[in-house]
Amino acid sequence: MISKAFNNIENKTQWIRSFFKLESAGGIILFIAAALAMIMANSPLASFYDHLLHSKLGIVFGEFEFSKTLLHWINDGLMAIFFFLVGLEIKRELLGGQLSSKESAMLPALAAVGGMAAPALVYYIVNHNHPELLHGWAIPAATDIAFALGVLSLLGKRVPVTLKVLLTAIAVIDDLGAVIIIAFFYTDGLSMQALGAASFFVAMLAVMNRAGVRRTAAYVIIGVLLWVAVLKSGVHATLAGVVTALFIPYGTQGGSGKKESRNIIADLEHALHPWVAFMIMPVFAFANAGVSLSGVAFADLFKPLPLGIMLGLIVGKQTGIFFTILGAVKSGLCPMPKNTNWYQIYALSALCGIGFTMSLFIGTLAFSGHEFAAPVRLGVLGGSLVSATFGYLLIRLTCKNKT
Repeated sequence: MISKAFNNIENKTQWIRSFFKLESAGGIILFIAAALAMIMANSPLASFYDHLLHSKLGIVFGEFEFSKTLLHWINDGLMAIFFFLVGLEIKRELLGGQLSSKESAMLPALAAVGGMAAPALVYYIVNHNHPELLHGWAIPAATDIAFALGVLSLLGKRVPVTLKVLLTAIAVIDDLGAVIIIAFFYTDGLSMQALGAASFFVAMLAVMNRAGVRRTAAYVIIGVLLWVAVLKSGVHATLAGVVTALFIPYGTQGGSGKKESRNIIADLEHALHPWVAFMIMPVFAFANAGVSLSGVAFADLFKPLPLGIMLGLIVGKQTGIFFTILGAVKSGLCPMPKNTNWYQIYALSALCGIGFTMSLFIGTLAFSGHEFAAPVRLGVLGGSLVSATFGYLLIRLTCKNKT
């Protein structure tokens, strides 16, 4: 009896380990977190959900007070760690990965630019008669790499490796574009004193990098101080994560007398990825995806704000990416990715319309008013769901099964 119970526990443990090794595991948990938020926001627990997110947490020491709502800690604090990981991935890809040469970077770079410009244009066309809504032009410009790769991985070996590589490269450049957009277009009310402090910490990171400092703890400590300064400056605090990551030394390090060397950025990515994929991003989704459907009619999806976001993700993303790749290949500027065809490229372009995490995040920056929260979330969730479903079906139809 006891032996049977232990066997059951061991089998369940093995199943859990196998699940977390799946390439799609992060996307599945992200979806569950978003679904749970929707359920809570439309149940008797709605008031608890709202109260939880707006509860204040912080430090009070005499007259000094540093407190934020739980929602702000998630969006400004936890997401800084997410952007730190994004920064590490960008640096690795630029210096030694898929974007390290002009030939390998050209096609995904052009595709990413087209995939950001076209959704913004579609959003503008839908909302050009509503000046108060134009600030949200960047919401449909982002691709959620975790969800997109998760959907792609559901099809296993039937998907060409080059297609996965292209999607990853486009998503990495897309993330870089999102960081630049946030820095230049979603920053206001600057504090010059706090910016001065932030500049000092950035200079410290640069000096440490030039001096060959290899202790990651030193960079993390300065990075936390930089985060506080940026938070107080008016620039969005998550950018501190990207800046800190870009100063982490690239390359390998081996101790004296040791044959093995370690890649510092690769080690950090390996350590952070499970926390980001299975904790930070699901928590963010849970905190930001809860849309109360009370009093919401189907016709509300076709109001300018949610419609602009949905069409930007569904129409803008796929047309922007596909026609940019088509033009680059047909003009001879870039070679066609190996072992792929135009049907698969179009399917990939449709899949890039999954905005979710990044789109929700930019939505919180673009519109602070409570009246905009539900329309933004409806647009992002609707556009991402249609893109995920359509992209999955297209890839399933266009990729032959491999055994």
